[in-house]
Amino acid sequence: MRIYLFIAAVAGGVTYLLTPLIRHIAIEIGAVGEVRARDVHTVPTPRMGGLGMLIGFTVAMLFASRIPFIEGLFAQSHQAWVILAGAIMISLLGMADDLWDLDWMLKLAGQLLISVFVAWGGLQIISLPLGSLVTASPSLSMAITAFLIVASINAVNFVDGLDGLASGIVAIGGIAFAIYSYIIARSSPSYASMATLIDIAMVGMCVGFILHNWHPAKLFMGDSGSMLLGYLITCASIVMTGRLDPASIHASIYLPVFMPILLPMLVLCLAIVRRLSKGQSPMHPDRMHLHHRMLRIGHTVQGAVLILWGWASLIAFGSIMILFFKAQYVLIGFLIAAALLTVATMYPYLKHRIPEIREENAISGTDAQHASVGRARGDKTRGGR
Repeated sequence: MRIYLFIAAVAGGVTYLLTPLIRHIAIEIGAVGEVRARDVHTVPTPRMGGLGMLIGFTVAMLFASRIPFIEGLFAQSHQAWVILAGAIMISLLGMADDLWDLDWMLKLAGQLLISVFVAWGGLQIISLPLGSLVTASPSLSMAITAFLIVASINAVNFVDGLDGLASGIVAIGGIAFAIYSYIIARSSPSYASMATLIDIAMVGMCVGFILHNWHPAKLFMGDSGSMLLGYLITCASIVMTGRLDPASIHASIYLPVFMPILLPMLVLCLAIVRRLSKGQSPMHPDRMHLHHRMLRIGHTVQGAVLILWGWASLIAFGSIMILFFKAQYVLIGFLIAAALLTVATMYPYLKHRIPEIREENAISGTDAQHASVGRARGDKTRGGR
């Protein structure tokens, strides 16, 4: 465990130290995000922070390849180098978008090509969390792998709308996944796990970047960062499926594998459905994301981010609790936490809405009373006649 913590510290330290330099470079080359109608920030802010995150991750992986406890993972197969190559390519694609605002179809094509390359290089999903369902052929495995990577890349991109939101959600999911993958790895002859290594390096770089990205952010991660995060968290999950035997492991053990990406995936699906229902492109930008709605009802940027971090924690850590406690106890705890988070989420709305409802009820009551008095007087007059 101490070695993994060291790797996380290396990734976080390098990312933190390099981010100010990356910010300066972004300003010099014009990678500055102009304020758009859908944006929350009000001043142009440099982006391309994903470059610093990529360097932090790369340095951590190179350190890991020289550590005796982990170096066997790099010697046994070239999977680690394929994943690293894919990370570099996906970040370069994101940097191109940060600089030149690529057309969404071109960007999606690039994501798909990189995902297919990585799958062809050996990163393929082995089994699915559906009982004993195993991918039937290498072609099907490559197709599912590429689809999951592309979907995850865009899911994280969709939640990258507030300072510290995407990096925090991924880091929280990554911490839960690191605990899960470490527990699974301890059941094998060697504790070394490629899934844990990728995940822990990713968590480290997220923490190093958040220190510069907390509101008001000095630098945005841009597509070079959000796409990298979506890519890495899915790679760790896919590597993990290779360590699980679906024939001998209960389906609940699979549950935490893809949980870290569940909240971003939910946001992605809601956005696609919403836009298609309006006859718009799935990639059409708008201000209807969950974080935008939270700001509209009265949350501050920091408050909205912290509450969404809370939901991410509930989903991520709630899933691994099944490994330690009975399902009914986990469900009870989950429902209590969800109720508290729901109250926190809706509090600004309720704070303003409840007095309005009381006032409306008071006015309605007064009107009803006046109407009743009017009817009584009318009846009395008719009776006198």
